[in-house]
Amino acid sequence: MPTLSLRSRLTRGLTAGTVLASLAGGLAACGGDSDAATTTDNAAGTVTVGALSNGAAKQATLKVAEVKSISAELPKSIAKSGKLEIGVGFLPAGSPPLGYVGSDQKTLTGSETDIARLVAAVLGLKPELKNSTWENLFIGLDSGKVDVAFSNVTDTEERKAKYEFASYREDNLGFAVKASNSWNFDGNYENLAGKTVAVGAGTNQERILLEWKKKLAAEGKKALTVKYFQDNNSTYLALASGKIDAYLAPNPSVAYQVSSTKGTAKAVRNAGTYSGAGSSLQGLIAATAKKDSGLAKPLADAINYLIKNGQYAKWLAAWNLSNEAVAKSQVNPPGLPLSDS
Repeated sequence: MPTLSLRSRLTRGLTAGTVLASLAGGLAACGGDSDAATTTDNAAGTVTVGALSNGAAKQATLKVAEVKSISAELPKSIAKSGKLEIGVGFLPAGSPPLGYVGSDQKTLTGSETDIARLVAAVLGLKPELKNSTWENLFIGLDSGKVDVAFSNVTDTEERKAKYEFASYREDNLGFAVKASNSWNFDGNYENLAGKTVAVGAGTNQERILLEWKKKLAAEGKKALTVKYFQDNNSTYLALASGKIDAYLAPNPSVAYQVSSTKGTAKAVRNAGTYSGAGSSLQGLIAATAKKDSGLAKPLADAINYLIKNGQYAKWLAAWNLSNEAVAKSQVNPPGLPLSDS
């Protein structure tokens, strides 16, 4: 099977079985591209994060206003328009907690839409979210229909031929285990010896897990058993019943499951993370704009303002994603190498 791009593999890992059934119909009804019902109202100088999340986030209203020294860096055409056209690629079914239709059955919510609105506030621009399929997200960037994508896009060297980046989150995988399980992944594949771990077929995390399985066998360690299930619901049922020890999945997907099962018999916790780019490079999620658009620097400066002043940490905490925090937003940092892109 050809190697999928990291974001494609991540999308496959997130979308299978993670979407609330009550929300899927609402998003699908929007068709291939949607501008409707994508923002929530906020008082002047504030942005509400975690709204309408159906229990996936803790709602918080954050103070944030335009920073003139940063908005002055914007390309003149965008500054003059007074708005930031933001692309997100969560059609047709949504990807909790990244982006999905909220509990009112019409408004787009999620961690990605929230950071986009926070950045727009620092830039003094009105955020206008345009939801599309993943493929149409990049068509929107190429055609100028959207200025920037906030859609869990991985920074890769291949994409730098066409796009520029401002990083804002680590790109991690996570190990989901039963809440009562004391085992933790310490970053060393050797502590997976003797474990039974589920993973999605054809995903980036499967590639990594199978490499670890091969290494353990070569070293004569206890076997790592890899299991596959039809969807996430089946996987988490197997976890709850003890048929598997852990499930290796995209970290945001694990974070969503931790939040949505808290206090129930099926409660899970995150037993550790691992870079989606492997051991040699920390993968990064980045705001993505057309190459030479002049947007990467003001976007990074806006993100760094949010980091310095605390809104960034509160946004991550609201969505249970604090373990993906970056110390600083970087413009075009080293990305996933061409051999893995």
